Amino acid sequence: MRRRLPALVVMLSLLRAGRAGEKLSEYFIRRLLPILCGLTIVLPASAARSANLQIEIAPKVSGENLQPASFRYQTSAGETFSITRVSYLVSQFALQRDDGSWLEISNSVAWLDFEQDRNAIRMDKIPVGEFRAVRFTIGLNANINHADIAQFPATHPLNPNVNGLHWSWQGGFIFLALEGLWRNSSGMMDGWAYHLARDTNAVRVTLAVPLEITNETKVDMDFDLGVLLNAPHPFAFGKDGSSTHSRAGDPIAAALVKNLPGAFRIRRVTQLSAAEIALAHPTPLYLPERFTPYEFQVSLTFPIPDLPRDNPLLVERVALGRQLFFDQQLSVNDRQACADCHAPEKAFTDGRKTARGAEGEFGPRNSMPLFNLAWKKEFFWDGRAKSLREQVLQPIQNPIEMHQSLTNLVVKLRRRQVETLPEKSKVGNQKSEVELSRLTAVTTNRDYPAWFTAAFGSPEITAEKISLALENYLFTLTSFNAKFDRALRGEESFSAEEQRGFELFSTEYDPRREQFGADCFHCHGGPLFQSQAFANNGLDSEFKDFGREKATGKPSDRGKFSVPSLRNVALTAPYMHDGRFKTLEEVTEHYATGLHRSSTLDPNLAKHPNGGVPLSAADKCALVAFLKTLTDATFAPPK
Repeated sequence: MRRRLPALVVMLSLLRAGRAGEKLSEYFIRRLLPILCGLTIVLPASAARSANLQIEIAPKVSGENLQPASFRYQTSAGETFSITRVSYLVSQFALQRDDGSWLEISNSVAWLDFEQDRNAIRMDKIPVGEFRAVRFTIGLNANINHADIAQFPATHPLNPNVNGLHWSWQGGFIFLALEGLWRNSSGMMDGWAYHLARDTNAVRVTLAVPLEITNETKVDMDFDLGVLLNAPHPFAFGKDGSSTHSRAGDPIAAALVKNLPGAFRIRRVTQLSAAEIALAHPTPLYLPERFTPYEFQVSLTFPIPDLPRDNPLLVERVALGRQLFFDQQLSVNDRQACADCHAPEKAFTDGRKTARGAEGEFGPRNSMPLFNLAWKKEFFWDGRAKSLREQVLQPIQNPIEMHQSLTNLVVKLRRRQVETLPEKSKVGNQKSEVELSRLTAVTTNRDYPAWFTAAFGSPEITAEKISLALENYLFTLTSFNAKFDRALRGEESFSAEEQRGFELFSTEYDPRREQFGADCFHCHGGPLFQSQAFANNGLDSEFKDFGREKATGKPSDRGKFSVPSLRNVALTAPYMHDGRFKTLEEVTEHYATGLHRSSTLDPNLAKHPNGGVPLSAADKCALVAFLKTLTDATFAPPK
């Protein structure tokens, strides 16, 4: 089943109401859409005077700032280890009054993540007064933990696309994810991953502190991982185990629950400066006087995406972006369009090992698929682009790819007409013929300035507007109607082999606890079958392409690349950032026998035996069979 984003449903219903409704819908985009930007935690309006409270929690190790990916830490058994991930959910904040009663702060929940630099929660409309303690929970109560994830707004901390902590098809959230590498007794690099979850493992923390809430109050707090891993229960990976998924009776989970309350302390209480509390409220760019809101459809199982509030989806803008995407005039020699490296019938890839440019030169990396981009935060294999509008201009200018200067492109579009769209432009759009005709009929004028006028309210053509139009179009390329989705809805059934593959995909490999799955879901979990992370998946021990390190400059990111979606994976061969694997069978074999260890290998792979997760020939075939159920017929080549 599909759903429409609530804001767009309102706009469309207003449009259908007639001329007055159309004006209201324009007002909605111009005035209201920019402020629909996330969760505000509030208390009842009965408070006479109120203030704002911000709590920042910094990860520490034995009192010092956490140094990510650094082998400077030791367990109680003398094992050297690093910490690469600290991600957790905090909820149920409360303040204790001087009379001992508690002020419960409703709807208070935060996702904090060290790598993503998320370390704060802001709570508004807190009653002014004096308090003597702060209380919160690491984790969630049972009702929220098992709530329908599709209800959470795009920027809500419990939106799985935001936090990456939802336990996929098993249900519930991971409350605390700690990961890293360690050296085992033989000196080999190994991985450790402690994932605390399940209702019974939510941990309440209470900290005494004299706290006066006046106007803008800030509480700085430390989360000491050295304490968490040592007191009162000292951990040793060799003895206790290097992973937990918090199954019933798991001793590692029980020890984490016991250690957590003592790992937090309050460092100081201050008042926020004006600069710290300033909030940006972007407004829509270049809205024409008349426009048509675009009906963006999304699966009921998908989280709500955080679409840019300064570039709302408009039919006129999507139509222009679609024209530009298939127009070979974007290249220096008028021989290559975006669609030549991102063919719709190949799930917007090109079938080549690495991409070929307009002048015949081959680049160093494989062409990435272009669907469900509304749920991505960073783009390219190394994540160097932070938005789609930034991403789309880079291939145009890249000398190996389209080799076109933006100045020259603007001049060309001012002088030339739009090209007739190829038949393949209809593929992968989730749109009916009526909707496609609607996009094409934005204007009957063949000149690009007329198309820009319809999309932006002015015939002026700029590189920025080109990027905004392409961004609009690319956001509409969604995929959520594979056999997997139909099976989930009860419309089709898996074969026995496909069902076995799904079980392998969704189960961890943990022989100590008699779990023998393929452990795929850690990196490719949830309805999108992707994560926002960048990972070293063991392709090499020495790197020709440094991957994410090129974008961040961090040696700890060496060999890491974007984790792509597995939807439509049967259409997107060859595989990996350099296209080294021709078939899904080769990919499966890599994870079973071909993993190479290095200092940045993802902990969820490093914890497995040398080579990878041992799988039988039948299980490898079952995994491939399941992966093929993720193919959306909308993207399949026309027959």
